[in-house]
Amino acid sequence: MTDTLQLTQALIRRRSLTPDDAGCMEIVVERLEPLGFKAEWLNFGDTKNLWLRRGTANPLFVFLGHTDVVPSGPEDKWTSPPFEPAIRAGKLYGRGAADMKSGVAAMVVAAERFVAQHPDHRGSIALLLTSDEEGDASDGVVKVVEVLQGRQESIDWCLVGEPSSFDRLGDVIRVGRRGSLSGRLKVFGVQGHVAYPERVRNPILKFAPALDELAKEVWDEGNEFFPPTSFQVSNIHAGTGAENVAPGELAVLFNLRYSTELNEGIIKHRVGAILDKHGLDYELNWHSSGKPFLTQGQALVGAVQSALTEVLGAPARPDTGGGTSDGRFIAPTGAEVVELGPLNESIHKIDEHVPVEDLEKLAAVYQKVMQGLLL
Repeated sequence: MTDTLQLTQALIRRRSLTPDDAGCMEIVVERLEPLGFKAEWLNFGDTKNLWLRRGTANPLFVFLGHTDVVPSGPEDKWTSPPFEPAIRAGKLYGRGAADMKSGVAAMVVAAERFVAQHPDHRGSIALLLTSDEEGDASDGVVKVVEVLQGRQESIDWCLVGEPSSFDRLGDVIRVGRRGSLSGRLKVFGVQGHVAYPERVRNPILKFAPALDELAKEVWDEGNEFFPPTSFQVSNIHAGTGAENVAPGELAVLFNLRYSTELNEGIIKHRVGAILDKHGLDYELNWHSSGKPFLTQGQALVGAVQSALTEVLGAPARPDTGGGTSDGRFIAPTGAEVVELGPLNESIHKIDEHVPVEDLEKLAAVYQKVMQGLLL
């Protein structure tokens, strides 16, 4: 059994549902402290955050990951218990196998091997782990970044172990992410009997033309790095449950995933203009999950592509798709950020899994990245 497989299994056995770390970070500390990594706990609320750093000099290379996982769903739907790692047909099964306990394990093993071979490497290596990535992330990496900035501890390169691969390990790397802006909209009307339409103001009917326009709006054309901005509605709710009552209020949840062609101010103005155009009586509250970012520096991307070519035989396709990650909190500090991890096909699903053979390959790629940057 390989080191990376053994560590991944140990982490899967910990039922670390957000924001419970369930002891995962202690396992990591036990392995890295003897190698000169200094452990610092930066906990906020119910969230555990671990900052492990070896060295004090610049440049600073950081592995970023999370130990929390999403709920398993009905455990009886799993072929084997979600928190008991199982190997079948060359695949390791368990909640967090892909997202992202295998990534964390590969980071730890890569750091162990790199330090053993190069104890006098230049600069510093750090590992940042949180137990609040799958939740609202309010007490996780965003808070750690505030601490680091407050003491002028700057990150040069950050490699995020999120599952980025599609068809094979290392075929895609994330060099940026779209911004995510959500709206909670309430449209107000006048409730009443449907048989007397002249006495009601139905917010569903009033909002329908505005929704159609929002859905058809061309927000931008994207650019060479980002797809066009998208608008999606995740929930619409109205009514009393009675078929003969027109509702007095409509609630809508929507989200825009946007490129670097836009910013929050432009989006808010354009959405508001459309709602006002249709004469709606409404209340709108916004929530930003992160601004778009793009890594255009050559050092980290170059080191990752060289490592992938050396270990796996081919470089990756740079991409900015997918959801958000904690990299959105690191990029605004000026750091170069790249996401590279295992296959993402089964993440958050029943019977989540990762190919066993990919575990050592991922650790080898991570090790080569450090060699390219710190030697």
